Amino acid sequence: MSRSKRNRPIRRWIWRLILLALLGFLLVQLWFFVQVWHLRDHNPETTAFMRERLEMLRGIRPDITAQQIYVPYEAISLPARRAVVASEDDRFMDHWGMDLVGLRHALERNLEAGEIVAGGSTITQQLAKNLFLSADQSLWRKGQEAIIALMLEATLGKRRILELYLNYAEWGNLLYGIEAAARSYYGKSASQITRREAAQLAAMLPNPRFYQDNRNARGLLVRTNAVLGRMDHSQTPK
Repeated sequence: MSRSKRNRPIRRWIWRLILLALLGFLLVQLWFFVQVWHLRDHNPETTAFMRERLEMLRGIRPDITAQQIYVPYEAISLPARRAVVASEDDRFMDHWGMDLVGLRHALERNLEAGEIVAGGSTITQQLAKNLFLSADQSLWRKGQEAIIALMLEATLGKRRILELYLNYAEWGNLLYGIEAAARSYYGKSASQITRREAAQLAAMLPNPRFYQDNRNARGLLVRTNAVLGRMDHSQTPK
């Protein structure tokens, strides 16, 4: 028997495995798409990040709960919306889920610093990660995050994406959403916070658990002032 004939069964099995892997990948994407479609008119009770954090802390305190109060987009003040966009994704209205310009700038900053100092993730990518994925930095997770971000943009639109982000972003230890954050830090609703309060909340987003206990940190003050300087030029959905 020739070598080519002996190798045919092996090649057939390889192709079968490739087809099975492709089918599995497509089924996973279909599952994510169904979940994204459901978000058009349904608000999730929890997110993957919330469940992961709760599971970790319930090993210490079984009765611990998260603080989160959902409010509609129009109940969040315009300064709050603008501040978050200015802080996290000032090209939010211009990209389709991934900001290639932002990624290039982040890469340049990271190469210049010799370490990771900027991520380049858009608000849509962060929402995808928060809702469905984990905090690990694997290439698979980043790739899946990008695919879900495209689904979110195509299915929900900018206004709904920003509404969901503002309601599920982490603002402290088991503190989620801008309404719960505004009440916890300022004793008022998200519709009533001032420009500076909005800028400070937005400035907390990169490291909310640290800033929760270090509200007078110099880094937070610097970042708050930077957000204040940019927020008037931020474009947000109406």
